[in-house]
Amino acid sequence: MSNIKNRLRGKVTKAELEKIQQQQNKVNSILMELGYLDSRKHALLHELADANVVVDGTKKELQDKYGHINIDLATGDWKRNEEDVSNKED
Repeated sequence: MSNIKNRLRGKVTKAELEKIQQQQNKVNSILMELGYLDSRKHALLHELADANVVVDGTKKELQDKYGHINIDLATGDWKRNEEDVSNKED
């Protein structure tokens, strides 16, 4: 058998070829999944922005009705912000 490193051309063994093909398939699969996740992240960021617009609208409605308050999300109880209370007392 001649020295493989000195040849200009050749062929890897079937086992070696299968091994590198499996490895490359794994890399390609991971890259495809990352692309999907990135796309999903992008879509979720848009959904988050839309949800924040709705939240901001609700905050404005409540602020117009009650003024500046803090709401306990578990009970619905609210209390006036301390800054507003002290400003009204001045």
